[in-house]
Amino acid sequence: MSSEQLGVKEGKLAPCPDKPNCVLSQSNDEKHGMKPIPYKGTADEALAKLKTILTNRKRTEIVEEGTHYLRAEEKSKLFKFVDDIEFYIDTASEMVHFRSASRTGYSDMGVNKKRMNEIKEEFQKR
Repeated sequence: MSSEQLGVKEGKLAPCPDKPNCVLSQSNDEKHGMKPIPYKGTADEALAKLKTILTNRKRTEIVEEGTHYLRAEEKSKLFKFVDDIEFYIDTASEMVHFRSASRTGYSDMGVNKKRMNEIKEEFQKR
């Protein structure tokens, strides 16, 4: 998926393609769905926390910031494949929605789900 197709449209992140290399907190299907991250405090505080977490991850670069939105790219160590990671702060529900997807290939061997579990765990610690 090209970066022009990413982002938030009407409160939703882009849906996952019909491949097992994507996770999305706004999806209800078993293959892609994960629970969003609850937050306390302000949306700006949640974004600041996410920025700190992403900045401390190896091979991860924040490439776009907006109001209640953050997008980063993370490169795989060996082959330098790029994955897109997006966060949308939903102030109405006080949830951080996210999408993590590989740009190429079919399977990611669970990498996107593992990454989002790590980020979620780190977010909840802070």
